[in-house]
Amino acid sequence: MPRTAELEPLVTRVLAPNPSPMTLDGTNTYVVGAPGSGQAVLVDPGPDDAAHLAAVEAALAAREARCVAVLVTHHHGDHADAAQPWGERFGAQVAAADAGVAGSRGRVLEPGERLTMAGTTIGVVPTPGHTGDHLAFRLESGAVLVGDHVLGRGTSVVTHPEGDVVAYLASLRRVHDLGPSALYCGHGPELTEDPGAVLDYYLAHRAFREEQLLAALAAGPHTVDELVAAVYAEVPREVWPAAAQSTRATLAKLRAEGRVRPGPAETVERA
Repeated sequence: MPRTAELEPLVTRVLAPNPSPMTLDGTNTYVVGAPGSGQAVLVDPGPDDAAHLAAVEAALAAREARCVAVLVTHHHGDHADAAQPWGERFGAQVAAADAGVAGSRGRVLEPGERLTMAGTTIGVVPTPGHTGDHLAFRLESGAVLVGDHVLGRGTSVVTHPEGDVVAYLASLRRVHDLGPSALYCGHGPELTEDPGAVLDYYLAHRAFREEQLLAALAAGPHTVDELVAAVYAEVPREVWPAAAQSTRATLAKLRAEGRVRPGPAETVERA
């Protein structure tokens, strides 16, 4: 992925230099604003890294814009660590669903808010599931900045115990119902070709993982680690800890539905 990319007249993407198995190429920071407005909003500033800050400032300069707000999709450090330091640097208010991310002088966003700034309007879309405080931001162009709710490659993790699979599935449907023209992801490339089909795939993938877990448990009780080894055998081992989080979150859903129950010696079994 290029370090900086113009995605549409409203949006420039700046890639942070923090690649990893979990962050893919790195965290995507988005510079959003109407051309000629002289203003821009930063979405998910990412790590508080000098080189990344310089790249973001260059993107602002190319737009002849100053930063007027910093929006954050969720509290994970690879998205939020720079929020308050950069808010101070730019003299811009930080806004997020989590008061700790927004800071004492920040703004706690409410679901359904419409933010008018930088010559455009940004809709606040609640998308809990990956984390409890996760938000997406809908642009006037129809594109949705989805944070870690959807990734440009692969699938997202539902964290445990904070994450919630039921909420995650509902959030996928909520974004689908918006009819997005594009999905601008927290990690990986933008998804512009049939975003609705991507969201359908995500829903189907979660159902598939549930069936895999139930099939594995049909052979008898398993620990979470045993289930991960069976269900995620095709996935590199370095991401198995994240897979274990999603597995625990999915098992919590299946327990609530009465489809699995605790087994002997820290195992899970079919109900």
